[in-house]
Order: sequence, then C-alpha cells, then structure tokens
Amino acid sequence: MELEITTYYLEMLDPAELRFKECPDPDFRIDECIVKQSAYNRFLYELVGRPWQWTGRNRWTEEDWRDYAENENLRTWVGYLAGSPAGYYELQRQLDENIKIVNFGLANPFIGRGLGGHLLSYAIRSAWEWGAKRVWVHTCTLDHPNALANYRARGMRLYRSETSKK
Repeated sequence: MELEITTYYLEMLDPAELRFKECPDPDFRIDECIVKQSAYNRFLYELVGRPWQWTGRNRWTEEDWRDYAENENLRTWVGYLAGSPAGYYELQRQLDENIKIVNFGLANPFIGRGLGGHLLSYAIRSAWEWGAKRVWVHTCTLDHPNALANYRARGMRLYRSETSKK
C-alpha cells in the first residue's frame, strides 16, 4: 500500500518575525554541544526520530556520521529536563548565509509538556545569532501532528509544499 506524504518547506526572512515562546518549565535548559561527537548526534537522531520514521540515515556508516556531525557547518543543541535529553536541534550553515534547521524534535516522554515551542524559538534565535540571512526547515505529514503548527506559530512562513507516494 502506498502512503501519500506531503512535505512542507517553511522559512523566516527577518529575525523580527520570530514569535518567541517562553519556557513553561524552569528546570528545562538548552545547551550547545561545543565538543562535536558524531555518536551523540546519531543517538539523538534515533531517540527523537524513530517514532516519526526518520529513516534517511539508517544506512550511514560511522564515517558518514563523523563527516556530517563534526563538520564546521553544523551545530547541535540539546534540551535537558530532569537530567535527560528531552529534545534537540541541529543547525546547518548553507550557501548565501542560509541556516537550515536540519533536525528538530522532542523525545517521546517530553512531548505534550509545552517544551516544543520554546525549543523551536531557541533554535530560530540561535540561527539568527549565527548570522543567518534566512532560516528554513522542512517537515512532513509523517512528523508530529503539531509540527507544522509549531513552525507557523513561531513566525515561519510556508513557501512550498509537495506531495509524493512512498
């Protein structure tokens, strides 16, 4: 049976468009992974992405992960709550000072606590602070049902969508 998937592409062109959501939990903290560790990026990708069928990197080798995660054009932040990684995001610098939110999400035990809006706000702000001229992301209908609404609520605008069969 074929599954129809719609991919949505969103962007923000001005930092003033960010509608920042404050954190509902004072114990939630977000730290950048200054020391790059590809194994940690891989762990986070699987932790957050498995429920949403993030399978694009399942065949990556250790070298693939190292080339990706330890590249100077990639930065990773992790949100922690109660000593556990609650979610993460990766920003990738691309051509013309575009910054892509490559991966973003929460681990299952932390979904529904209001943390996603704050983590996304922080991700977008981090991209602008890194010198972005444009911040963009894509999501799809396989993602969490509130993902698209969260991106829009933070001020990102839909600029393209496409539907395909899988």
